[in-house]
Amino acid sequence: MATLKASILAMLGFAFFCGAALAARDLSDDSAMVARHEQWMAQYRAASTKTPPRRLGGSRSIKTNKGFKSSNMRIPTGFRYENVSADALPTTIDWRTKGAVTPIKDQGQCGCCWAFSAVAATEGIVKISTGKLVSLAEQELVDCDVHDEDQGCEGGLMDDAFKFIIKNGGLTTESSYPYTAADGKCKSGSNSAATIKGYEDVPANDEAALMKAVANQPVSVAVDGGDMTFQFYSGGVMTGSCGTDLDHGIAAIGYGKTSDGTKYWLMKNSWGTTWGENGYLRMEKDISDKRGMCGLAMEPSYPTK
Repeated sequence: MATLKASILAMLGFAFFCGAALAARDLSDDSAMVARHEQWMAQYRAASTKTPPRRLGGSRSIKTNKGFKSSNMRIPTGFRYENVSADALPTTIDWRTKGAVTPIKDQGQCGCCWAFSAVAATEGIVKISTGKLVSLAEQELVDCDVHDEDQGCEGGLMDDAFKFIIKNGGLTTESSYPYTAADGKCKSGSNSAATIKGYEDVPANDEAALMKAVANQPVSVAVDGGDMTFQFYSGGVMTGSCGTDLDHGIAAIGYGKTSDGTKYWLMKNSWGTTWGENGYLRMEKDISDKRGMCGLAMEPSYPTK
């Protein structure tokens, strides 16, 4: 009897030991699986939240090469197109076909979109006024217009760039002052190839007013270039949700309507020809948000001759 009890106790003990071992192994396996899952999720989250590389062959992110610094201190200016009748405006316009737009440029790793935007608008009004299209020097702005908001590759404002061009007596040609995509020492004594007399701000949050301006000349525009909708744009009319955190300067060079009736703004960017539609983009026009697609109607401005 004693031997039988001992055998039963031994069997129960062995069963308990095996069960505990199995439970420990299962727990260990579960813990390992959880750990592996958490590691995978961490890697996935990290990969999914990385800023995508700029689509022009560079390895850097788009967020590092914009450079517009939004300002809440805009001084009111006149708006010469205020009394232009909307009915008198062309239904479509493309300043490229009128020879007022230089080829797409590439700002590279320098956050000086403000200079490229201001130069594009200046090149446009100079062509319209003089009949000559001259590629002007963004690098002169980067190197020489260093004050207040304009800080070369660290960002700036188009209005401040216009102020510098006026004070400087104009800008020289790009061939005379080549772009280097880096801050440099200002070269004095450059011969100005193009001048402007002033600049004006388009009334904020008013696409109808922006249309009046763009119908008459290329216009500098600020947008939320950090928004994924903008960053991943590859062609067609940009639609959908987009932020309004202004951080990138581009130029509005026209507007139109697609065959299905979608109205759009035609924009010139400065991220090379491999981005968007050979460097250009079309953004939906007259949306319900008065700030415009990606905030394009919030702070437009243009130079005057």
